[in-house]
Amino acid sequence: MRYATIGTSWITGSFIEGAIIAGNMQLGAVYSRNEKNGKEFSEKFGCVPVYTDLLKLAECPSIDAVYIASPNVFHYEQSKLFLLHGKHVICEKPATVTSAQLIELITLAKQKGLVYIEAIMMRYLPARTLLHKAIGQIGDITTARFDFSQLSSKFSELSAGRLPNIFNPAMSTGCLMDLGIYCVYAAIDLFGRPDSIAARAGFLKCGADGYGSAIFDYPDKQLTLTYSKIGQSVRGSEIMGTKGTITIDSVSKLTGITLIRNIDNIEESRLLIGDIPKPQLMSHEAAAFFRFAQNPRGFADEIDEEGRITLAVCETMEDMRRRCGIRFADDIK
Repeated sequence: MRYATIGTSWITGSFIEGAIIAGNMQLGAVYSRNEKNGKEFSEKFGCVPVYTDLLKLAECPSIDAVYIASPNVFHYEQSKLFLLHGKHVICEKPATVTSAQLIELITLAKQKGLVYIEAIMMRYLPARTLLHKAIGQIGDITTARFDFSQLSSKFSELSAGRLPNIFNPAMSTGCLMDLGIYCVYAAIDLFGRPDSIAARAGFLKCGADGYGSAIFDYPDKQLTLTYSKIGQSVRGSEIMGTKGTITIDSVSKLTGITLIRNIDNIEESRLLIGDIPKPQLMSHEAAAFFRFAQNPRGFADEIDEEGRITLAVCETMEDMRRRCGIRFADDIK
């Protein structure tokens, strides 16, 4: 399968490296609004053709699929363009800003017999299966804490008076959309939708949310979610049960997972997953995308399940944004 990429950041490079590990996917073109940046990026990955016109890329007959890693505000329109031109689409999180956009694109892909999925590493990792199994070994769970607090590499630019895309509300981004989404995914994937949500955000001078928190209430448990782009956490996440605890160093990569059990008053600790290089992590979503694209009808149930969870996360985050006062242009259309 020949695919193209949109975006020239480090995450695109990691996906390309992951696709090489996964196999069966060949990079056929890259897109950049800036031809010079596009050529410099292309040279790192075999000097494939560079496009600066999205429509021409979408119309290219030799391209079967596209990986989209542009700013959030462009995800919906770019995904729709490529679906309309018969290309399979894997789009970086968040796939869309609103649930209405997501439903439209999922429906469009189905109508055209195409694959449209969100690129979220944790959904496709073997560690996810191990984590689900480990949860069954720690008894009744009443409390969990999911955290993704990482000092942004772009924070120094913001502090110097510039406005990088990741802190620009016009790009439909901010801490919740960039980092908090991983905490929401973990909560929804492991425990389903909460009965009620309380959420708060801290805003920066540029108007973006720089940090935030939420409480997810269930009939039998309560989850706490915390996330920040202006501070660095060193404690990770944990799930607490009556017979043990699971600690997770990285909720986004599902690495550094340790199962700690209390057996006859003796604490037993076992490392389930250590550290894994980013390209290897991303190879699993690339492999799943290829598998789906080769036989969309045969994997329809699995693709539908991916869409169901993606929509549940999107709707939950819409609810959180309303409660926090985070509003983007697409929210009011």
